[in-house]
Amino acid sequence: MRPRFLTLVASRAVVANASKISLVVGSCLNLINQGEAVWNGSEIDWPRIVLNFAVPYLVASYSAAKALQRSGGG
Repeated sequence: MRPRFLTLVASRAVVANASKISLVVGSCLNLINQGEAVWNGSEIDWPRIVLNFAVPYLVASYSAAKALQRSGGG
């Protein structure tokens, strides 16, 4: 990866947007994947919770930075 791409990924706009997306999508995924454990008071799978937020964040960051890179923006 080029430094330009990494600079875009770390830019304030990309981080803010990816964080919002991760919060919404990660919350939905956690309700789907672990809703029963939350409602019944069962043990929660913490690594899965982290992944449910991390994956949407990484996908949103990557796609936003790629779009900015292609458009010459940033």
